[in-house]
Amino acid sequence: MEQTQKLAIDGMTCGGCSSSVTRVLLQVPGVSDAQVSLAERSAVVRFDTARTSPAKLIEAVENAGFTAAQG
Repeated sequence: MEQTQKLAIDGMTCGGCSSSVTRVLLQVPGVSDAQVSLAERSAVVRFDTARTSPAKLIEAVENAGFTAAQG
């Protein structure tokens, strides 16, 4: 089943940062779409709940050097 989750992202300072977060999220198995907004410091991610979870999305973002939380 697909789910959409909004994540609050801290640590992005430029377009390159938001591109990095987008790339990291899209590499998580089960993610079908990731829209990252530098201005809103957030990401909206669509994913398959059978393949991943919000916790795994947050872990991927944090492993890339940013801070993430559900919200």
